[in-house]
Amino acid sequence: MITASGLVVERGTLLSHTAVTGRLLGVPAAVAVGGAVGRIPDGAWIELDGRAGTVRILDAPPER
Repeated sequence: MITASGLVVERGTLLSHTAVTGRLLGVPAAVAVGGAVGRIPDGAWIELDGRAGTVRILDAPPER
């Protein structure tokens, strides 16, 4: 988790271990994202809004 840019999990609450770890590491976290494992393919680029708790699958890597 230390090298993660964000965390997405299917189960949990705002007080779950994942949410707390995200805050401690300073990375966005979205918890209780139903169907995340089945809907987000391995290696997919995503846009994560931790405040809103939304995840969007991107067609290509974001430009830097």
